[in-house]
Amino acid sequence: MLIQCVAVLPTLFLVYLLATVRLPVTLLTVALLQGALAALATYKLGLAPWWRPIQCLFPVALLGASALHLPPSLFLGAFLFLLVLYWSTFRTQVPYYPSRLAVWQAVEPLLPAGPVRMIDIGSGLGGLVLYLARRRPDADCVGIELAPLPWAVSAVRARLAGSAARFLRGDYELLDFAQFDLVFAYLSPAAMAGLWRKASAEMRPGTVLLSYEFGIAARAPDRTLVPIVGGPTLYAWYF
Repeated sequence: MLIQCVAVLPTLFLVYLLATVRLPVTLLTVALLQGALAALATYKLGLAPWWRPIQCLFPVALLGASALHLPPSLFLGAFLFLLVLYWSTFRTQVPYYPSRLAVWQAVEPLLPAGPVRMIDIGSGLGGLVLYLARRRPDADCVGIELAPLPWAVSAVRARLAGSAARFLRGDYELLDFAQFDLVFAYLSPAAMAGLWRKASAEMRPGTVLLSYEFGIAARAPDRTLVPIVGGPTLYAWYF
């Protein structure tokens, strides 16, 4: 949104230049110019490539939505829904990434034998934690989620299923990883350096750190698995 705001001034300047040479300027022209400049800014700033089409099409989509004369309450409702779904993604740079059954099945044999404690940091809707709690009754399975909506859904799912799985609402950075025998993460590339610093400082000998899809530059994994053929890798580090 900041990029879109910054792109307004050069867009107005270009519109002024077009007007001075008597070229026709429509609202669609303005939206296309705004989107092109915003996309160029994302490229120059080195953001992920998928941001470019988003920035390019956002003004056009906004223009189209305004032409539909939709009630403001609809936009407010969509904003509130996305807020409770993603919450502080702008700060953590960790969006909602759901994992799948094949990943949960790959994690299960990696749990140490005997009574253990595991945690899924950024547990989303709680699928992995609920699965492991069902498959390993001897394990204390915990999930932690910062966004209110996924946390609420996972807590309700656990209650309705009568599961022993527990879900905390909060920031995993405030946890002490020394409490757990296995830590599972499905975060984002931006969070991996911080995760490794925390894990290497706090995790005890004999414990396991798992990361689905995203590796750690500071240390090569001790083990890799591919739960889904042609899909992302599951990385494991043993302490």
